[in-house]
Amino acid sequence: MSVEDILLDAEERMEKATEVFRHSLSGIRTGRANPGLVDSLRVEVYGSPTPIKALASVGAPEPNQIVIRPFDPGTIKDIEKALHASDLGFNPQSDGRVIRITIPALSTDVRRKMTARIKELAEESRVSIRSVRREANKASDNEKSDGTLTEDDCKSTHEEVQELTKKFEAKVGDLARAKEAEVMEE
Repeated sequence: MSVEDILLDAEERMEKATEVFRHSLSGIRTGRANPGLVDSLRVEVYGSPTPIKALASVGAPEPNQIVIRPFDPGTIKDIEKALHASDLGFNPQSDGRVIRITIPALSTDVRRKMTARIKELAEESRVSIRSVRREANKASDNEKSDGTLTEDDCKSTHEEVQELTKKFEAKVGDLARAKEAEVMEE
């Protein structure tokens, strides 16, 4: 494996870890309605768990309301049941064609719990990035021991991998700070 391959692989995997973190953040409630809050919801319909996106269009027409419009009106009861069974704490109202979810304001205690969860997710992401760094360094060490890389190339590879690690950890930190600010704003 060449130096470029090692660095490219490390960068792709660090980017993927950052994307997983970004996706996890979309499911965290803020004071505002966000269709991402129900994205992870699976609805038991037609005999199998189906993602809500496959059954309905989800939108947030108002800052404190999510509207779910099922493509097939026959699935509305299944979607309501899945919303009640989820641990999201929502109380959906249906008029037979559309499900409306009013997002309650967050208490200070809940906001603190959300920021703690954001910090946990950020640390998990950083650990994942560091794991990629460790594997990339190990790969360059193996190439050095095989005689493919020189001592200097191995050392420069380690330095470049460390720079990538710093870059992606900073990106995770920025995403976490932005989400925490969003959660804490009243």
